[in-house]
Amino acid sequence: MEILIAESETDKAACLRLRRAVFIEEQGVSEADELDGLDDVATHILAKCDGDTAGAARLTYRHPVAKIQRVCVSRHWRGRGVGAAIITFAVEVISRDEEISVVRLGAQTHALDFYRKLGFRETGPVYPDAGIPHQDMEIHLDR
Repeated sequence: MEILIAESETDKAACLRLRRAVFIEEQGVSEADELDGLDDVATHILAKCDGDTAGAARLTYRHPVAKIQRVCVSRHWRGRGVGAAIITFAVEVISRDEEISVVRLGAQTHALDFYRKLGFRETGPVYPDAGIPHQDMEIHLDR
């Protein structure tokens, strides 16, 4: 498995294609909700396995908080540790920015245990996002 910051247009396009497949096609999220206008300013993360696009996520920053968003794994690669590797990589990348003290994400409620195992803790109420129940979760970085 290779996880990298998607810097080339080819890699960014691979992230967006996977997000379309997972969120729009599989989960029924509207294109308007999925394409929120932040992709041009976000840092994109791409996971590749055996040459396949296996997973993706994006990072946005609003100091002192960084958000991990749009975490997805292709159907073929689910259950093989890709999601955990993406989150671990994302937290490592975010931790390099000394102005960030909180890493936040909006977890689909069915995935709360997954994120708890990676050190995240719930904060705030459950809320609908694109018609799917979510809850914010955070890790506070030791600074």
